[in-house]
Amino acid sequence: MKNVFTPETATELLQRIGNLTPETQPQWGKMSVDQMLAHCNVTYELVYEDKHPKPKGIMKFLVKLLVKNFVVNDKPFKPNVHTAPHFKITDSKNFEAEKARLKQFITQTQELGTAHFEGKESHSFGKLKSSEWNNMFYKHLDHHLRQFGV
Repeated sequence: MKNVFTPETATELLQRIGNLTPETQPQWGKMSVDQMLAHCNVTYELVYEDKHPKPKGIMKFLVKLLVKNFVVNDKPFKPNVHTAPHFKITDSKNFEAEKARLKQFITQTQELGTAHFEGKESHSFGKLKSSEWNNMFYKHLDHHLRQFGV
C-alpha cells in the first residue's frame, strides 16, 4: 500500500483529485462526484474536527470488534461496500469547496507525518499504529478515486 505520509504519494493523490470535474461520473455506486468528495472528507473530519459523535459503550466495542480490521488492514475495498451512517452523503455539495477541503486535509496529513499518527487515538477504533492510519487513509481515498476513474 502506498504511504500517504510521503510527499510522492500525497502529490499523486492531489493530482488524481485535480483530474476530477463536476461532470465526472462514477463507474459504480450512487454518489455524485461532489458527494464522494464530501464523503472522503468525513475521514479527515473525524481526525481534525470535532463534529461527529463518538461511538460509546456496546457500539464502540462492536465497531472495534467487527469493523476496525476491515478498515485498517491493507486489503483494498471492493466496489459497493456498505458505509457507516455518518459517512453517507445524500444532499448536493459544493464541488470546488469539497475538493479544496480534501486537498488541504491530504496536505496536512502528509506534513504532520508518520510520527504524529503513531499511537494516535482514532474516533472509533482506539489507538492505531501509523501503518493502520496510512492504510485507512490511502485505501479509502484510492477506492473512491478509482470509483470515479482517476
